[in-house]
Amino acid sequence: MSRNYKYWNQEFPHFISFATVGWIDVFTRRDYFNVMVDCINHTIDEKGLIVYGWCIMTNHVHMIIGTKGIKQQDLVRDLKSFSAKRLLKTIQVNPQESRKQWLL
Repeated sequence: MSRNYKYWNQEFPHFISFATVGWIDVFTRRDYFNVMVDCINHTIDEKGLIVYGWCIMTNHVHMIIGTKGIKQQDLVRDLKSFSAKRLLKTIQVNPQESRKQWLL
């Protein structure tokens, strides 16, 4: 794991940023934006993530996060994995997605 992804002091909030593969503009579609918001809320409710602020851009996400007693890197890993699976599933079942083959 690179130094950029290590959280040296778990007690303090951290700024994180992560992007879609290939910087593809996924979040331009309202459905996919809403999936990402739902995934963030799921991680807050189910995993104990504390979010001080977030910004979803067309192809990446910025967040300021904290936790209580859980490693931040574990929550970020879980959020990224959960959201990737949900986004891929949503793209696959969306009959109106003209970029489906390219996105998947």
